[in-house]
Amino acid sequence: MDVKFVPREKQDGVQLGSGHRVYNLHIGAVAALFFFSWPAFSPRSYCIGFLLSFGIGMGYHRLLTHRSYKVPKPIEYFLAVCGTLALEGGPLFWVATHRIHHQIVLTPMAIRTLLATENGGRTSSGCWLAMRQIATRGLRTLCSGPLEGPIIVWLSHYHWVPLAVLGVLLTVFGGPAFLLWGVFFRVTMGLHATWMVNSLTHIWGRRRFATRDDSRNNWFVALLSFGEGWHNNHHAHPTSARHGLAWYELDITYITIWFLRLIGLAKSVRVARLQPKNDSPIKASQ
Repeated sequence: MDVKFVPREKQDGVQLGSGHRVYNLHIGAVAALFFFSWPAFSPRSYCIGFLLSFGIGMGYHRLLTHRSYKVPKPIEYFLAVCGTLALEGGPLFWVATHRIHHQIVLTPMAIRTLLATENGGRTSSGCWLAMRQIATRGLRTLCSGPLEGPIIVWLSHYHWVPLAVLGVLLTVFGGPAFLLWGVFFRVTMGLHATWMVNSLTHIWGRRRFATRDDSRNNWFVALLSFGEGWHNNHHAHPTSARHGLAWYELDITYITIWFLRLIGLAKSVRVARLQPKNDSPIKASQ
C-alpha cells in the first residue's frame, strides 16, 4: 500500500489533536485524584464512561469501519457522537486510519520503530499517535459510500463539539470534580485502552490464527477495552461483529450488539465461529 507521512496538524482537512493536548489530559486525570468525591465517582458517572466507550468499539470500529452489523440511522449517529467523546478524532478520520492499520503489516519491529519516532514518544501511546500521521492519497476513497452522509461529515469536522458540550454540562451541574472525572480521567483511560489495542496486542498474547501480521489475543486488554483485545481473532475475521470467538473470551461489545439484534434493532450481524474440535474458523454468518 502506498502511504506517506504528512504533518500531524491536518490531514485531508481533518483537524487532529497534537501531543501537548494529550499531556494536558493526563494532567487533568492526575488532578482528578485530588478532587475525589463519591458523587463524581458514582456508578452513574461510571455508566457514562461505560456507554461512551461503546462509541469506539460499537460505533467507530465494528459499525462504521467494518460494517459488521446494521442499525437504524438514528442509532448509528448516536454511536458516532459517542465515538467523538473519546477524543480520538472524527468518524471519517478514525475509519480511514483503522483501515490503514489493517492494510499495513504491524510487526514488533514496526511497533518499536513507530514508538521511536520523534512524534511517537516512548510509551505505548506513541504507536497510536504515530499511526495518526499516516495518510493515503485519498481519505475520501477509504471512507466512500455510507460514510459520506452530511451528519457523519459534520461530526468529522466538528468532532470536538460534543465533548465540549459535555464538559460544560458536567461543570455547571456537578462542578470541577465532575469535569475532571467525567472528561479528563475518563478520556485518558479510554485513550490508553485504545493505544494498548494498537500496540500491546501486536506484541504480547496468544496467536490463534496465522495472520500476516503479529496480532495477538490479550485477555487483559480485552477486559479494559470491552472486547477489543481479542485482536488476533479480529485480524483473522475483521468483518465479524464478535471478537471473542471462544466461550471464555469475554466480549462485552458483542454482547451489546447481540442484545440489539435480539430486540430487533441490529440486523445483518456478521459472526465468525470456531470449529467445535479445533481453532479453524467457520465462514462468518449473518
